[in-house]
Amino acid sequence: MHPGIAVGLVFGGCCSNVVFLELLVREFPGCGNLVTFAQFFFIAVEGFVFEANFGRKKPAIPIKYYLIMVAMFFTVSVVNNYALNLNIAMPLHMIFRSGSLIANMALGVIILKKRYTVSKYASIALVSLGIFTCTLMSAKQVSSVSSTSEKEDSISAFFWWLLGILALTFALLMSARMGIFQETLYKKFGKHSKEALFYNHALPIPGFLLLAPDIYRHVLLFSHSELFQVPVIGLHLPIMWFYLIMNVVTQYVCIRGVFILTTECTSLTVTLVVTLRKFVSLIFSILYFRNAFTTWHWMGTLFVFVGTLMYTEVWNIVLNSKQMREQTKQE
Repeated sequence: MHPGIAVGLVFGGCCSNVVFLELLVREFPGCGNLVTFAQFFFIAVEGFVFEANFGRKKPAIPIKYYLIMVAMFFTVSVVNNYALNLNIAMPLHMIFRSGSLIANMALGVIILKKRYTVSKYASIALVSLGIFTCTLMSAKQVSSVSSTSEKEDSISAFFWWLLGILALTFALLMSARMGIFQETLYKKFGKHSKEALFYNHALPIPGFLLLAPDIYRHVLLFSHSELFQVPVIGLHLPIMWFYLIMNVVTQYVCIRGVFILTTECTSLTVTLVVTLRKFVSLIFSILYFRNAFTTWHWMGTLFVFVGTLMYTEVWNIVLNSKQMREQTKQE
């Protein structure tokens, strides 16, 4: 597949996925477990048919390693979803998760004993500053109350917001640790991204039994939402189920687009595309849903994404290509 088509899948799938997720959590903030279960189940079924060949294909990486990876992956997904139910706004959720570079670098230095250039540390410092700015401004918004509000309500809201920040921090570090573990597996057994995608979504399915009461409660809530006529098809179904179906489909398109990019393009291109996708999703979320976003939030966002671009060294690539074109013209 042409890389341009893959880029279109990433932007179209991932950006629209964020829209449908926000439509879901705005109506039912605690529906994250149902959303995650639906996404996992869909990708697991697709992988069971097309990747595992109905269970007849033996995995290239031993199952015991996938079980460890799945435990971390499942924990990260559940914790990130619960954070949305702890006074964490969607823009802050998206920005905070952009701090994966910080967590990856920190754990890389501690666990893998890696060393980085000064420019890498500078880019991470810029990302850290951006996240700190957005977090601080959101803390002020949460803690501020009107004259008619009770002080106890303000303290309670700030307490739950603080728990949400701690949950996001834990998920960020756990995700980075999972990435390092996955990197060591790929070095030992070779890259099997599609196989890992299947097992990462299929093996955690039994774990959702622990969340069954919450999932069932939201199934009932979704079923009692207002009816919606699906365009073209003309079928009537509860609007929340329509949002969920679209969220699952767009999530699959997003993941498949990233997978195609990793096979067709360099890691730099993949990182750059994913970073720009996050930025576009954030801007759309702010403008379309009219989320509260101050000048300081915009500055923090700019710091995060400029720092991420610095980390990918895209500036050096552009400069080198420009110099090569000039040399070609002179020759």
